Amino acid sequence: MQEIYADHAATTYPRPPAVVEAMVSYLRDVGCNPGRGGYHRALNAARLVYDTRSLLADFFHVPRPEQVVFTPSVTYALNLVIKGLLTPGDHVIISSMEHNAVVRPLTRLAAEKSIYVERIPCQTDGTLEPNQIKHALRKNTRLVILTHASNVTGTILPVYEVGEILAGTDILYCIDAAQTAGTEDLNFSDLQCDYLAFTGHKGLLGPPGIGGLCLSERAATITKPLVEGGTGSRSEEEQQPEFLPDKFESGTQNAPGIAGLAAGIKTVQQTGLTAIKQHKEMLTAAFLEGLAALPEIQVYGTKKPAATTATVSINLHGVDNGDLSFMLEQGYGIMTRSGLHCAPSAHQTIGSFPAGTLRFSFGLQNTEAEIAEIILALREIIKER
Repeated sequence: MQEIYADHAATTYPRPPAVVEAMVSYLRDVGCNPGRGGYHRALNAARLVYDTRSLLADFFHVPRPEQVVFTPSVTYALNLVIKGLLTPGDHVIISSMEHNAVVRPLTRLAAEKSIYVERIPCQTDGTLEPNQIKHALRKNTRLVILTHASNVTGTILPVYEVGEILAGTDILYCIDAAQTAGTEDLNFSDLQCDYLAFTGHKGLLGPPGIGGLCLSERAATITKPLVEGGTGSRSEEEQQPEFLPDKFESGTQNAPGIAGLAAGIKTVQQTGLTAIKQHKEMLTAAFLEGLAALPEIQVYGTKKPAATTATVSINLHGVDNGDLSFMLEQGYGIMTRSGLHCAPSAHQTIGSFPAGTLRFSFGLQNTEAEIAEIILALREIIKER
């Protein structure tokens, strides 16, 4: 039985061969901690890190490579923003489609530091009217955080329009691009944001355990580091360096992960964002068309492939989504994710709380033939239940 991997919203599998080879090559031929030695292997490690930083700066249209900071994950990057910026009395605006990587740290700060969190309700298909953000702004609004696309429905939020609303104000703007980096065109300058948080292991085709944060100059100045420690620079000082990227990069870096991320980004560039987006839109359209012929299945989110990532959440009436996920994997080799997807607020918005949904999300490696197999499998399960 051939496996069909249909959960690219969680991770990308399998990795492109170039990614695997880049990581193996690093461990075999370099294997050193960058920035911690003057010998040739350490210098090669530092060069790799800088080259990848430059690659990311070019990819996201960030003015300087130093404004790209590596983190262990997008969750870490979002925590760095939230905990490094906010102070008691600050007002924060988020949408009702946010991931727990945003909601949980804000919930803690609301309880411990009197941070005021305002959650703007989205429509039941996950869409957001940008003027809702404008009307929610207050004198003490410090930060607006928006996911670029929901990890539950795939719905794309109007991040560029919100950037226009916030431009020229003192309010900082953070975009969670976990679901869109590597598929959507993300221009840091045109977005007019202060923070762009991303992960390497999804659309960028890199390995798990590597992510990052792009920062504006004003954000870099006023944001405090989440972790302090050794940076390989200014070691004679007991204070954390204030310059980028060292201010936010303490301790041993995941250099093998950075090597794999570089290879993943190059694969994305070679394929082209336009081709990747068109491929995913084709898969999503084919899947939605197939689901439309199955009235027993409820589909959540917008039905317009161009307005979403290649993520579709469903429920089969009368069948627990966890059981359905198990049946698809055991009987057909189709791997999906069931439950709340670490985004309970999104499920409350679309009306699938507390049971959650069964999520399909397609990537560059998926094919139209696989979509047909998934629809056939669902049809058979419906017939036999």
